[in-house]
Amino acid sequence: MKIYTKTGDKGESSLFNGKRVLKNNEYMEAYGTVDELNAAIGLAISLLKHSDLRPLLESIQKTLFVVGADLATPFDDETSKAAKAIQRMTDAPTKDLEAMIDSFDAKLKPLKNFVLPGGTQASSALHLARTICRRAERLVVGLCKQGKANSEILMYLNRLSDALFVVSRYLNQCEGYSETPWKGF
Repeated sequence: MKIYTKTGDKGESSLFNGKRVLKNNEYMEAYGTVDELNAAIGLAISLLKHSDLRPLLESIQKTLFVVGADLATPFDDETSKAAKAIQRMTDAPTKDLEAMIDSFDAKLKPLKNFVLPGGTQASSALHLARTICRRAERLVVGLCKQGKANSEILMYLNRLSDALFVVSRYLNQCEGYSETPWKGF
């Protein structure tokens, strides 16, 4: 497979169904941000000192490919060949995240304040991924409200940002890094 096609040289790209759109199209913005999120999680994985978290984070990355494919295939185009070829998001990955959040949260000290993002390198990378996830979520809200995207994606991204927060706290705790509480001005 050739890496460059030159078909995007004038600012256009194709959705999965073949429809040509501008690269700043709302679908492109949403799944491009999901791709950015996936890369940020990859960065966090590369910084991990606890390899037991690698399978969990890689599983999230794989799910984000499903999210991207779902977003790249307009939800209002269910009859197309492309729509039939992809796996749409379901509630199962969201439920998995909820169980994971509960498991990690049970190992953490309860929060009494907001905490400043940071800590270890891997934790900081997950905080960055969390904020990218929130941006992706905001972009998907617009698509969902217009009936153009699968609402399961919205729920997954909402839960994923919480999961990334909890895992970042867990990493800090495992490495003995004390969180910095935000106490206002």
